[in-house]
Amino acid sequence: MRFESLIFDIDGTLWDSRALVAEGYNLQLRDEGLEHLSTDAETLKGLFGKVMTEIADVLLAPIPAPERYALMERCMARENRYLQENPCKIGYPGIVEALEELSKNHRLFIVSNSQCGYPELCMDKLGIRQLIGGHLCFGDTGTPKGETIRVLMQRHDITSAVYIGDTQGDADAARDAGIPFVWASYGFGTPTGWITKADTPADLTDIFR
Repeated sequence: MRFESLIFDIDGTLWDSRALVAEGYNLQLRDEGLEHLSTDAETLKGLFGKVMTEIADVLLAPIPAPERYALMERCMARENRYLQENPCKIGYPGIVEALEELSKNHRLFIVSNSQCGYPELCMDKLGIRQLIGGHLCFGDTGTPKGETIRVLMQRHDITSAVYIGDTQGDADAARDAGIPFVWASYGFGTPTGWITKADTPADLTDIFR
């Protein structure tokens, strides 16, 4: 499969941060006396891939807007700090090696529905910053992922690309951006609309060889 650039999702594609993210959220909720709103990794499995406001609408539903979104911002900031302090040995086995191999013949990028700072944190914790040619997230653009992908492609003059992710939201975003979708089936979701799938990170090197 021949594409000049490969654009990656983060959660469920590069690593599984659910448990650590939940711990970070819960620390902030505890400090604010809102422990009854605590979450867990299994709950987050069905929410990863959504934009932050949509996640807040589920996790923090009892809190009226706009305070709900302000609280979500504080939880995300706490999550980032918590992940920064943690070794984050949560990359999928073989993902770094796959990215190193793929970078020999492709430009690699990241687009995520995350808050600002999360893509950088992921790259630094996995040690892949030097492999990634650029990144954008919801925190940067405030737009749906499909539009964020389009913005990234314009900024980096990308004319031939595929999006690699694990959820239906990722598949829909690729469709909206007008590019094919490859399913990382080792991740969280069971999307439709993919052109091929990778059952392990190592499969990615075979797909794009």
